[in-house]
Amino acid sequence: MTTTRPEATATAIPGASGLARAFSGSMFTKTLYDNRRIFTVWALATGLLAAMYGSFYPQISADSMASVPQAMEGFGLNDASSAAGYLQGAVFGLLVPLLATFYGAATGARMISADEESGYLDLLLAHPIGRTRLLLHRLAALTVGAVAIAAVVLAAMLAIRSSAELHSISPANFAAQALNLALLATMFGALATGLGAATGHSRPTVFGITAGLGVAAYALHGFAPQIGADWLRKLTPYHYYIGGQPLNNGLQIVDAAVLTGAVIIVTAAGAWRLNRRDLGR
Repeated sequence: MTTTRPEATATAIPGASGLARAFSGSMFTKTLYDNRRIFTVWALATGLLAAMYGSFYPQISADSMASVPQAMEGFGLNDASSAAGYLQGAVFGLLVPLLATFYGAATGARMISADEESGYLDLLLAHPIGRTRLLLHRLAALTVGAVAIAAVVLAAMLAIRSSAELHSISPANFAAQALNLALLATMFGALATGLGAATGHSRPTVFGITAGLGVAAYALHGFAPQIGADWLRKLTPYHYYIGGQPLNNGLQIVDAAVLTGAVIIVTAAGAWRLNRRDLGR
């Protein structure tokens, strides 16, 4: 008598139907598919705003920058003598990093907290996917969204480079700043994801804590020079995002490594805690 060995069959990730089933081979691809509209809107909105403010450079004069309050000089809004100086303040120092921060906080709060709050996380983990693997797949998808934002911003800057008289900044230096932007967004996304995984707090709570920390760090980075405490800037991720002036100096390996290390640390902490706590409590 011979026995037939049953072949292993793949279990579809719950919630996948129609076209989504084609993307449900892994949690990574399903997360990308489920958040495709969110990632697209963030990328296009950030790119368009960066291009709009970047295109103002030819209209900026020394007199107009002289009217900027002294308290704002720590945000880079004190130098319009060069294209890099202007962009480092008005675009990559003021507007874009805040958008990256809120992208990370909002998207990261969706990755674990929203599923646990709705009860969907228990259903997911009833399938053959470990807690650490789930977190890493979700964070990988969030990182793709951050890279998409950086790529669109880079494309926007290169598109207006001639018309906005930004020739003094090389494409390589624009790419270095875009890389730091992706790392900044990923860092806050990892912080929100790890916080939700570690604590089980609701999505609004995780978003509020992460965004609040981001805004506080942003304010500290900007106002520290006004109180004669420049060293405090090194305690914020924004220092490693723009302190090395990538638009002037190109890629700063140490700064990029610090941001990458921060992503790894908060992700590891979140995964460690997620594997040791009772879900839904």
